Amino acid sequence: MSHPSRATLTTAPSFSRVTRPSTVDLIQTELRNAVYAGVLTVGSPIREVEVANQLGVSRGPLREAAQRLVQEGLLVATPGRGMRVATIGRDRLPALYEARKSVETTAARLLVRSGADSAIAGVRHAHDELVAADRTGDARQVGGADLNLHWTLVAAAGNPWLTRWMTTLIVEVRMATFSVSDEYAVRKDTAGAHAVIVERLEARDEEGLVTCLTTMLDGAVARLLGRDEEPVETLEEQAGAPEITLGPIDAPDGL
Repeated sequence: MSHPSRATLTTAPSFSRVTRPSTVDLIQTELRNAVYAGVLTVGSPIREVEVANQLGVSRGPLREAAQRLVQEGLLVATPGRGMRVATIGRDRLPALYEARKSVETTAARLLVRSGADSAIAGVRHAHDELVAADRTGDARQVGGADLNLHWTLVAAAGNPWLTRWMTTLIVEVRMATFSVSDEYAVRKDTAGAHAVIVERLEARDEEGLVTCLTTMLDGAVARLLGRDEEPVETLEEQAGAPEITLGPIDAPDGL
């Protein structure tokens, strides 16, 4: 049973091949989603008692799940001061997006060369969802659908390591956006800009697809750093706390 106010997102950050997840697995996913959604804000401390009570779990599995996110780089642990949500400043943005380019272009090449038509159709469906989100004019929905399309492309390549890395990377991209600006903003032409990616993929144009992805990600860095030569129109939304909260999870082992 899902909690109506939980930070549920697209499938991307929650992706897992665990068929019967433990309590720790569920808490890890819940915390990752909360960071992605901005429920746990960048730089904020993780208050163990409060978070454990909200999730309806004990502090032991919460602490274990949080340590996993420390290993992913989403949380930071300081001896004697506990854990907090990491921040990703402007100085780290180029490196973050270089990692994205590496993962996404590698997955793109694999998908073009050996991906099934059904896998490519899944990317087309993700773009359809982006088009639908674009019609809402809601920056958060558009941004989420944008990242989900990129995650879907990587997952469609069928390499579990690339998918796992991408799952963390898209959360970090959201964190970087929250870290460098007080406003959450996306391109107004996001859906149109991504159409060419799907077209190049469906044409199985490997170099064309890689070029599109590289150009798009380089442009995102320039925009976030205020260095874009030709500024684009954006949809903006105040990056205040979303109207969603952490809520009880269904813990299979009752912890």
